Amino acid sequence: MLKLSRFSKQMMSILLTLFLVQAFLFARTPDETDLTKWESFDFSKNGIEIKDVQDLPLEELRLLRGIVFGKRGRIFKDKDIADYLKTRSWYKPNKNFQNSMLGDVERKNIDVIREAEALQHSYIEPGDLRFWQTKVMTEEELGYHTAAEWKIILSEVEAIHGKTFENEPWLQKYFEERYWYKANPSYSPKVLSETERKNIQTIIAARNKERKVAVSPGEMDLFQNALLTEQMLKGLTIHELRLMRNEFFARHGHIFKQQWLASYFENIGYGWYEPVAPDKETPLSEIEDNNVKLIQAYENKLREQLLTKVIKTEMLFGLFAEDARILRNEIFARHGKVFSDKVLQNYFTSFDWYKPDPKFKEKNLTATEKKNVATIYAYEKEAISKFTTIEA
Repeated sequence: MLKLSRFSKQMMSILLTLFLVQAFLFARTPDETDLTKWESFDFSKNGIEIKDVQDLPLEELRLLRGIVFGKRGRIFKDKDIADYLKTRSWYKPNKNFQNSMLGDVERKNIDVIREAEALQHSYIEPGDLRFWQTKVMTEEELGYHTAAEWKIILSEVEAIHGKTFENEPWLQKYFEERYWYKANPSYSPKVLSETERKNIQTIIAARNKERKVAVSPGEMDLFQNALLTEQMLKGLTIHELRLMRNEFFARHGHIFKQQWLASYFENIGYGWYEPVAPDKETPLSEIEDNNVKLIQAYENKLREQLLTKVIKTEMLFGLFAEDARILRNEIFARHGKVFSDKVLQNYFTSFDWYKPDPKFKEKNLTATEKKNVATIYAYEKEAISKFTTIEA
């Protein structure tokens, strides 16, 4: 018979206790919670304080937040809140609900509830960053998150100040649905406090550690006097590599002709990007130049893998639809395909490795290459166009 260690027994005991507590909470009907007294409370006129709600369990705080919104008819995607509101006779779903319907007192009350929630979270979660504007966080306090959650948490630091995310419509839509978000077209990273800047670096470091990547865009100031290695670049996407390569030039004030790059550094530069006239731009140091060449070589290495290894969609993250199209056609170009599209033909002709072969047929692609073409094409159909981004 398998013997359990003392530690294993303790862990089983803790897990059993947590299970029973959770089962108890979820077994309680709405009328058995402490929330019924709040249903007659006028959140639009009367303010609450943190001491009024701090003793409520986390699950009940979420439902209480639902009550405040529910008074205005908001329809929730969150199943627990939606199911709760459906049992309330006073709840009148309103498909036309907008956050703009909330008054100042209601917003302050939701802030109090959200702060009480944040205080009970085991780790910092999306929506908590407003309560960390003046507190320095640690990697341990950030915990573990999905890629999308990391993106939201990092972006939220600036969204609090009204930053817009035209290049990432899904992210913009996410923040527009937050009651506290107010877009500021004039936003500049210079408004970030020293604490917020430190928190951004901590978030990036924690995210990278979880992704098992050593570096990421925004950190090339650390390598202006130190050499990168190929090992450090493993796990990064083609898009990230391109941003890092161009970051060395951005840190010297380079003005980018590509609109998306110019926009990226103007908005993501966290205040360090200062464009200068071409005649005042300082050249890259020998170390920086070597780092740029290393990144470029690694980018090329990833591209060459298109012929020999099955790629994952994650490798394409951040590419515009036009870039993905070029990458897809590069698989054909490396076999010498002659393109009827003059733009593509001129593009590939500029590379030394391109050897036109009029006899090339697509059926000659290997199984791996065909899979990669399909993966890139699927991504391409969902990707954002750089031209749409520029117009936006």
